[in-house]
Amino acid sequence: MPVLNPANALTAMRMAAVPVFVVLVAASGMERPELQLAACVLFCLASATDYLDGWIARNWDMVTSFGKVADPIADKALIGSALVLLSAFDRVPVWVTVIILTREIAVTMLRFWVIRRAVIAASRGGKAKTALQTLAIALCLAPLPPLAERVGLAIMMVAMVVTVLTGVDYFHRAVRLHRAPRPARLQSDHDPVEEGDDLRIGTDPAVLARAELAAEKLARKEAA
Repeated sequence: MPVLNPANALTAMRMAAVPVFVVLVAASGMERPELQLAACVLFCLASATDYLDGWIARNWDMVTSFGKVADPIADKALIGSALVLLSAFDRVPVWVTVIILTREIAVTMLRFWVIRRAVIAASRGGKAKTALQTLAIALCLAPLPPLAERVGLAIMMVAMVVTVLTGVDYFHRAVRLHRAPRPARLQSDHDPVEEGDDLRIGTDPAVLARAELAAEKLARKEAA
């Protein structure tokens, strides 16, 4: 799969949106409603591409090494910049930002640690964490009444707890994957398996079953 594909294009757009988002928030000073709204809309649109590029990559067989590396970096850059800015303008406590960013950096390092063996798929808890963070940040960014800001901060606290819990789960999954033997690579349901290739899979039973089937096909091919 070539690097230039729709999934990676969306990831690149999300990365490009980060500096624009930072400029909008900084220029607003969290006091100019029109710029706050623009920053909030841009943040929501960029966050939506996180779900869309992953869906396209999985369903259209557009998973690439670039995407595996760039996608989490783009996510962390967007969320991280938003949290740092909100803390700078006293909308989110600094200690909350430090806890969340520490977890995000640690999980990203864990992903890179095992990326040659497998891609750690996002768990339901991880998806819930991202949704909560996105909603909380959007409520804190938007020029809304103080009550909405307090609701956003409450959601951020819940997101922080879920963030820490899912971080522990990612750690255990990464350790198990790192200790597991490295199987042969399976590029898709119909692609041949080449000797010496790596299999970048998670723990999905369906994917594991396809890997076993591909290994059997390779064995029959070599026997013939």
